Parts: sequence; structure tokens; C-alpha cells
Amino acid sequence: MDFLHLRRAGDVGAAQFFYDREMASFWKSTAVTLEMIKWEHSVFALPFALTGAVLAAGGWPTLRVLGWIVVCMVAARSAAMAFNRLADARLDAVNPRTAMRAIPAGTLSSRFVGGFVVVSVALFVLGAAMLNRLTLELAPVALAVVLLYSYMKRVTRWSHLVLGLALGIAPTAAWIGVRGSLDWRIVVLTGAVLLWVGGFDVLYACQDFEHDRKAGLNSVPQAFGLVPAFWIARAMHLGMLLMLCWLVVLFGLGKVAMLGIVVVAILLLYEHSIISPKDLRRMNAAFFTLNGVISVVFFGFVAADVLMRR
Repeated sequence: MDFLHLRRAGDVGAAQFFYDREMASFWKSTAVTLEMIKWEHSVFALPFALTGAVLAAGGWPTLRVLGWIVVCMVAARSAAMAFNRLADARLDAVNPRTAMRAIPAGTLSSRFVGGFVVVSVALFVLGAAMLNRLTLELAPVALAVVLLYSYMKRVTRWSHLVLGLALGIAPTAAWIGVRGSLDWRIVVLTGAVLLWVGGFDVLYACQDFEHDRKAGLNSVPQAFGLVPAFWIARAMHLGMLLMLCWLVVLFGLGKVAMLGIVVVAILLLYEHSIISPKDLRRMNAAFFTLNGVISVVFFGFVAADVLMRR
């Protein structure tokens, strides 16, 4: 008997026990889901979204607008990551590196994760609606990009760039959220983030080189080999730095923003120095820790430059 049947039958004690057990299970599953999608890694794209918002406003946007931009960012990324785990559950189960993820390990049900995706999408659409009409109209486009990425490894070796676009639209979306219109200059920052994310995803995919070949999945390392993949990632990151310099020129930013790019370049050099095609042991440090620092550092310097000019 479920909770409602027990309540109707007058067995309040049993009903309360059933309810408490179900709620405990729900919160446990929610916690496992948040851990599975690494929601704290929203820091990758969020600072770039905030950079777009600051550039659009010429300073700090209102707290209301800033709050809904953060809601949209976290909700979109949560939906994308959870959907990715659903789409890749069978592939994860046969990959030694990912076999212990929550869905293949049986810690979470596909039904629960599917519900989490639906709630995250609804929260994203709500946030878009609260910003302005254009953000709401473009919400389906943004969702298509962030969700369909999950199937790109089945289609193209350049799926890394689709992931880059999924994160790269953040500053452009934030600009639209602030202004309700689009300025082509902010698309340069989208391009920079696309190359940045694409580059480190190429490096991250090196860990699955053997598995991808056996499973028939596409990636740059699988297509070209580990050594060429590292050079492609380096080229992408060099392209990112050049686009960031172009962004500074387009928006008339100054020495503080340029100093931020120098710091980003140093961090990228360090990231590439601690891993190699023959030694991927420090990949998590390069992928998670350093990339989070890079995005925060860039936002901090650009925001400081903009605010100092007001």
C-alpha cells in the first residue's frame, strides 16, 4: 500500500513511516544526481556568462537580472549533464573509467534522472521567461544545443566543438538576457569559449582512446591519435587567446583585461605542461581545477576593467 492508501485506511503511523522513507530516498537520489552531474563545475561556464552580462550592462546588471541568469546557467548545465548520463548509460557501463557512474552502477534509476532533466529544463525556461521575450524565444535553440551534444560522438569526431558551443553560448545568452538584443561583438567571446572547451575536451577524451575505438565512437584522439590530438588542443587554446585579445579591442578594454589574458595564458601553459600523451595521470587536475580557475580569473579581470572605467 502507498502513502495515500494508508492515510485513507487510518493507519497514520504507517503512513508517516512510508512518507519519511520515500522522502529520505528522494533526497538521497537528488544528492547522488547532483554528485553525478558535478553541478559545482557550473563554474566552468558561469563566469563567462557573467562576463557577457557585465559587458552588456557596462557594469553590474541588476540583482534580478543577474539572479535569473545564474538560474538559467545552472539549470541548463544540470539538464545537459543529466541527459548526457542518460544517453550514455549503456556506453558508460562497458567503459572501465565510467562503469561506476550512478546509472550503470544501479545507484540511480533512469526514471529519476529523466525527471531531474524535466525539472531542470522547466526551471531554465522559467528563468528565460523572467528575463525577456527574446531569451524565451531562443530557449528551445539553447536547449537543443546543450542536449543534443550527448549524441555527437556517435556522429562526428568534432563533437568536442559542439560541447564547446554548448558552453560558449553562455556569454551571448547572458548579453541577450541583459539587453534583450544581440551584438555581434559578444559572439567573439562565444567563439573563444568554444575553442577553450573544445581544446580541453580533446585532452579529456584521450583517456578513452582505446574504449572509443572498440565502441566505434568518434573523437579527435580516436581519429588522429594521441600526439596529434594534443597539438590540436594546443591550437584551439592558442585560438582562444587570440579571440580574447580581439574581444578586448572590440570593447575598448584596457590593461587590466589584457593582464587577465596573460594570466589565462600562463594557466593554459601550466595545464598543458602537467599532462602528455604518455602521462594522463593528472588529467583531473588539468580538466577540473585549472579550468575552473581560468574562467574565474578571466571574469575577475574583465569585470575589474569594466568597473574601473565607469
